[in-house]
Amino acid sequence: METVAESRAGKGFLVRKARREDLPAVIVINRVALPENYPEWFFEDHLNRWGEAFLVAEVEGRIVGYVMSRVEYGASNFDLRRLVRKGHIVSIAVLPGFRRRGIGTALLKEALRNLRERYGCEEVYLEVRVSNEPAIRLYEKLGFRKVKKIPMYYLDGEDAYVMAREL
Repeated sequence: METVAESRAGKGFLVRKARREDLPAVIVINRVALPENYPEWFFEDHLNRWGEAFLVAEVEGRIVGYVMSRVEYGASNFDLRRLVRKGHIVSIAVLPGFRRRGIGTALLKEALRNLRERYGCEEVYLEVRVSNEPAIRLYEKLGFRKVKKIPMYYLDGEDAYVMAREL
């Protein structure tokens, strides 16, 4: 049985685990919505290894957004002396015509829940362009905070914030 985020019937979308047949639509969303793109095998690998935290959002049967996550082991973003299991939100995107409906929030909340409950993660982090104010506001609303800045992180030379939160 698939895990589905809290009922979204009134909101007009459904969040569910991604399936292999969803990957072509996810790849299109990635290419349309984000300047950073990944090869097909990268999506397949994440789906195979961390499928409980690879989610899609559907509107009337059409996939309009996704979140792709993975699990890592390493130094805590909050105490470098501690080694922890942490979730990494690798990529999240919603098609432009479907933004500002709560889809990104719902995808992220469900991914965070699954990273904690299904994979035992203690914290989660992501990278975001310093210029992406709407995304930064969303992440802050969900409890993330800026923990460091990485100069020239993106291919075009833009810096990134690393944002993290405990689970």
